[in-house]
Amino acid sequence: MRATFDSESDSLELTQRHFTDSLRFPLAAVAFLWLVHIYLTFAGVDPGWYGVMSRHIWGLRGIVTAPLVHGSWEHLLSNTFPLFILSALSLYFYRKVAMRAFWMIYFGTGISVWLLGREVLHIGASGVVYGLVAFIFWNGIFRRSLRSIILALIVMVFYSGMFLGILPAQEGISWESHLLGSLVGIFASFWFKGELEDDELEKHDPFADERSAEKEYFLPRDIFDKTKAQRALEAEEEARRRQQQNDTFWPPFWNQNKTWE
Repeated sequence: MRATFDSESDSLELTQRHFTDSLRFPLAAVAFLWLVHIYLTFAGVDPGWYGVMSRHIWGLRGIVTAPLVHGSWEHLLSNTFPLFILSALSLYFYRKVAMRAFWMIYFGTGISVWLLGREVLHIGASGVVYGLVAFIFWNGIFRRSLRSIILALIVMVFYSGMFLGILPAQEGISWESHLLGSLVGIFASFWFKGELEDDELEKHDPFADERSAEKEYFLPRDIFDKTKAQRALEAEEEARRRQQQNDTFWPPFWNQNKTWE
């Protein structure tokens, strides 16, 4: 982020504080997922009861609870690191919109799966993970700032393999959550594209307008807006003006043919 204080130590302290703040929510979210899984495991509760069951009224609760529960330790572990890293990146680089985008992806994915998914139980935070990947990647396309483009390329390199998960007919995988989560992430990126971060904003040049006004053009800027008759009339007036200037410096009698003896 851009330094807003006079000394380098103040700028460094601000950056460190911002980095620390960006880790708090991801750490809390991941810790909560593990606590939920530990509780369900030792309590002997089937996590499927808290999943999204598409187009069933009782399955509506899964919009809130499905990302919090996982079918196994391997399932939880596979979502833990991507969720932590991607949410931390979002909070660090897009602090103005990161939390709103996260909750839009969280609830938007659940609602979409309930409306459009297969009539099976959908559980796990992978839909949110896919949404965050899409959000960060498409920010590079919609915002077009150097930082967002570089961040999008980094995410593409490390998480490009995940997009195989959106292919249908995969046994035991909620590919609908992956696909719909990605679409919601793209929508979130588009929705918040106008809310630029402080260091994404271009510095205003107070002399830019003045230099633009002073710039000279080879042809008049409105030449293509004029009709043929208007240009012909202006040409005649210009020729008449030049003749008048010529007559001023060279009187008419100089222009007559004279025979000198």
